Amino acid sequence: MEKHQFQAEIQQLLNIVIHSLYTDKEIFVRELVSNASDALEKLRFLQSSGQSIHQPDLASKITVETDDKANTVTITDTGIGMSNTELVENLGTIAHSGSKAFLKQLGTEKKPDLNLIGQFGVGFYSAFMVANKVEVFTRSSRADENGWHWISDGAGGYEIEPAPDLPRGTKILLNLKPEETNFAKPAFLEQIIRRYSNFVPFPIELNGKLLNTVQAIWTRSKNQITDAEYNEYFHYIGHDEQDPILRLHFTADAPLAIQSLLYVPAKNLESTGFGRTESEVNLYCRKVLIQPRAKGLFPEWLRFLKGVVDSEDLPLNISRETMQDTSLMQKLNKVLTGKFIKFLDETAEKSADTYAKFYDEYNRFIKEGIANDYSHRDSLGKLLRYESSSLKAGEKTSLADYVKRMTTDQKELYYLLTPSREAAESSPYYEVFRARNFEVLFLFDPWDEFVMESLRAFDGKDLKAAEKAELEIESKPSEGSLTDEQATQLAAWLKDTLGDKVTAVRASKRLIDSPAVIVDKDQMLTASMRRMLKAMKQPGVDSPQSYDLEINPSHSIITRLDKTRESNPGLAAQVAEQLLDNARVAAGILEDPRSMLKRLNELLDKVLAPAPTPGGN
Repeated sequence: MEKHQFQAEIQQLLNIVIHSLYTDKEIFVRELVSNASDALEKLRFLQSSGQSIHQPDLASKITVETDDKANTVTITDTGIGMSNTELVENLGTIAHSGSKAFLKQLGTEKKPDLNLIGQFGVGFYSAFMVANKVEVFTRSSRADENGWHWISDGAGGYEIEPAPDLPRGTKILLNLKPEETNFAKPAFLEQIIRRYSNFVPFPIELNGKLLNTVQAIWTRSKNQITDAEYNEYFHYIGHDEQDPILRLHFTADAPLAIQSLLYVPAKNLESTGFGRTESEVNLYCRKVLIQPRAKGLFPEWLRFLKGVVDSEDLPLNISRETMQDTSLMQKLNKVLTGKFIKFLDETAEKSADTYAKFYDEYNRFIKEGIANDYSHRDSLGKLLRYESSSLKAGEKTSLADYVKRMTTDQKELYYLLTPSREAAESSPYYEVFRARNFEVLFLFDPWDEFVMESLRAFDGKDLKAAEKAELEIESKPSEGSLTDEQATQLAAWLKDTLGDKVTAVRASKRLIDSPAVIVDKDQMLTASMRRMLKAMKQPGVDSPQSYDLEINPSHSIITRLDKTRESNPGLAAQVAEQLLDNARVAAGILEDPRSMLKRLNELLDKVLAPAPTPGGN
């Protein structure tokens, strides 16, 4: 029996590994299974290079056994195994990585075709988080080596003794602490293995039951995978019976070598009242789970994605639970996000119907990205779709197609926030565009106002709200309309009558069918934005607002009002108030209609009053 003592600093490191390094004790399962997978991967490489090994016909697999009575867990692999010297080097020295040493021994700059997970050499010691004694039985794959038995309680040192007649590979026996009996329960251990190691490329058996029956489909060539296999994998990871709307399977070489498979579910759960969802894209390193629902892989607005991102050379921290290089994570985020946006753009071009289904479900996320993700704002703008005055009801256009249809004298892209198409087409703000044959986008979603304010321009052309457009109708006054002087005088009277409710009154050059409209090119907030800002408790939203009032000198209401202000000033004042409130309603900014309704009823009463009888009675 050989007895070895850990050096003082190594013992201190061991205590850190046991008590502080890992956030969850269950990580020891991932670490030991990963080490077993590495041992099998090394053996596969030796076999493929023609080297002679002990027991060449022994099947490559990982076996896990539990004994809840003895309170033990045993993890066995038929891999490369260890000699006495390798036991001392690999298990007697903290942070000595057998995997790194194996790669260095090959003495080549070109990385061989190896899929090794272990890089730090500390994962084995995570076993002491749950075990008060760990035993290792191992025999090297070299035919001239003997078997060995390594024992340690993690307290001060370890012992090594010969163990003849061992098969090739390594068996690790964990004598669990009394408070860690859960790990000896097959169901509990199965859950952990399936979570972290379900895609390890070698069979894993737990008490005789094969666990990893699902392949790491993302590592296979796209040409070898059927739609049925893709959908089956989505059902497995997404816990969703419906097939996904979209999937993206791609590989990239920079800034990291990555393989990724991303899905868009058929339904947006946030729209069905399930609250804010979390990203369900898992981060793997060589098919071993590093971070479930990884943070930072994608921006928040892509949280509806499900799938996997796998990399062979992630710069992980020593516990392999987070990445060391945050700047590299940001680059990875940029690559993945840019690839997915490009994929959406290509889908819209190649399959408009499929993209329409996606957009109907997830357009709010695209809009959130435009509002919050400056780096991808322009590319996301290409993905927007809106109804338009140039298209039939229900049809939608992209901003790029809108630009292609612009007339030569049109300099801006115009949009009108409205509750419906019917409301848009009857809006006073639309009249000038209809007269000049300028296309207008109809925006039905209250969020769209924030989207347009964030986007501001597209393809070098400003996005302009219809209410703020400085357009005029080139037409001659119709018969019976007010003269310029009459219109100016009526405007002055309206300003005196309405007082502080309006900042100015003037004759309009944008109206055809409507008597009046309110405008404020710089400060006007629509009703939807005011309500949203009010809900966000933004200061100043509740303060009263005043607007410019524009009147249509050709409209019969305006011409009659001009006559009535002299013959019946009281009635004219009520009509003026009603005219302003009607314009507020058209603009969608009249929040409290009670005073308007009272006045309207009074006007109706006057209109319906019985005519005077002959004789003055």
